[in-house]
Amino acid sequence: MEPKWFTYDIVAEDPATHARAGVLHTPHGDVPTPIFMPVGTKGTVKGVLVPQLKELGAKIVLANTYHLAMRPGADLVAEMGDLHGFTRWDGPILTDSGGFQVFSHEEFCKLSADGVRFRAVDYDGRWFTWTPEENMDIAQKLGADIVMQLDQCVGYPAPRSKVERAVELSAMWAERCWKAHTRTDQALFGIVQGGMDLTLRRRSLQHLLDVGDFPGFGIGGYSVGEDHETMFESLAPLASQFMPREKPRYLMGVGNPTTLVRGVAYGIDMFDCVLPTRTARMGTAFSSEGKLNLRHARFTHDAGPLDPACSCPVCQGGYSRAYLHHLVRQKEMAGSILLSMHNLYFLLDLMRRARESIIAGTYGEFVSRWMDSPAAADW
Repeated sequence: MEPKWFTYDIVAEDPATHARAGVLHTPHGDVPTPIFMPVGTKGTVKGVLVPQLKELGAKIVLANTYHLAMRPGADLVAEMGDLHGFTRWDGPILTDSGGFQVFSHEEFCKLSADGVRFRAVDYDGRWFTWTPEENMDIAQKLGADIVMQLDQCVGYPAPRSKVERAVELSAMWAERCWKAHTRTDQALFGIVQGGMDLTLRRRSLQHLLDVGDFPGFGIGGYSVGEDHETMFESLAPLASQFMPREKPRYLMGVGNPTTLVRGVAYGIDMFDCVLPTRTARMGTAFSSEGKLNLRHARFTHDAGPLDPACSCPVCQGGYSRAYLHHLVRQKEMAGSILLSMHNLYFLLDLMRRARESIIAGTYGEFVSRWMDSPAAADW
């Protein structure tokens, strides 16, 4: 990797928490942290165009390796100028390994030390085999700025023996990904697994530290069935006490506002989740009043903005709750689009304000105000 790329500068650390504000440097631009990354699973954030993403404040987006490998295929994406040229997003991009999607196939997924064999039941039903080397080949063709190692994600609850095996397999695959990854303009992040067991989490992290000098670390295997308090029992000490200080920490697949606020307090830098757009398509919005279900009849005659405290184009654009309620109830595409834009802005702006608070040295107060507010009722 080029020395100037993928370095992480910590610009401020909050005195009362473990929160920090930083800048991650990539070939396609700098990423200020803490940051939320909108998810464009198949190369697009559903219902939101690239100019709108930029207007909402997105700095980096995520795409999914599994889905893009199935359709249209990594070779075609490479032919079209990698994901940046193909999608017309010229900022930083992160691709996950696709492992979570593969392992969600359950009985159609077979593990071995060599890799994973799975059936693409959500596409044409064919069987595929991914070794860590093949997974890295796909990632390098897709051409994101940041790619993730192939790992095994285990749901909750799971027997300790199954979680231990996932830790060991992920460690072996991390080493092979490290050796197979050759693009100097692309960062490979390792992924810490271990379920809800802090001892296994620390073992997984040590494996990664022994493999190589990863420029950053994903924290996988959370938000897979456990409640949030169970998650934080191991996540909080892992992030605040044991993760390397000088590397970015990316909590994978977690996206409700309160979890972001709490995660930042424990030292998490990066987040992603489909939640803001998926819940928007179901008629649900984040707000300063807590989670709002726009399908509810109480909004039928409500002429007020979606969230009076929000500065997004939807809340400032004159769209009333009554209108949004109508769109949602009639299953109009515009309802999903407008709520997606609002929800994305809400998380992006929340992380912007969190960053400002960390730099000001007041993030502990920021967390207290949030937890005491109606907005915390978001789950």
